[in-house]
Amino acid sequence: MDKTVQLYQFNGWANKKVFEHLKTLPSEIYRKETKSVFPSVSAVLVHMYQVDYVWLKAMNGEDFHDIVATLGQITDDLQGASLDEMEIKFKELSRKYESFIQNQEDITSQTTIHHPHFGTLHSNYADLIQHVVNHGTYHRGHISAILNQLGHKGASIDYIFYLYSLQHQ
Repeated sequence: MDKTVQLYQFNGWANKKVFEHLKTLPSEIYRKETKSVFPSVSAVLVHMYQVDYVWLKAMNGEDFHDIVATLGQITDDLQGASLDEMEIKFKELSRKYESFIQNQEDITSQTTIHHPHFGTLHSNYADLIQHVVNHGTYHRGHISAILNQLGHKGASIDYIFYLYSLQHQ
């Protein structure tokens, strides 16, 4: 399996595990405020979705100004979304990423991203997808930290557990 595909599949697997775990906890945990990097689990998920959305649009060649213009309504919808609704949104976005990846003749082909604050980036799709996966991993760690503060364990979502899950399929 191509490493980029596998990394992105890990990202979807880890998100799925987080949602499954959150559903086993008291429902108020989803929006419970804490003193952390993010004020709640729901706020972390909103941020993760926003960034995944932005990068997929950027990799599809859309202009950052146009992408950001759509974020207001998306953010409003996400902030009001239940845990189940967020899970559906993540699944839908994941399917769009998988379609994007499958439609690339060469995932290592070069692309140029023009970001209004960071400038122009010459990169390839594989590196940008790795960024999305790393970003998700980073923030799933925040979710685990918030859950720990609230007296609950996080989900077991290290990459090695994903590899074991592949072996047992």
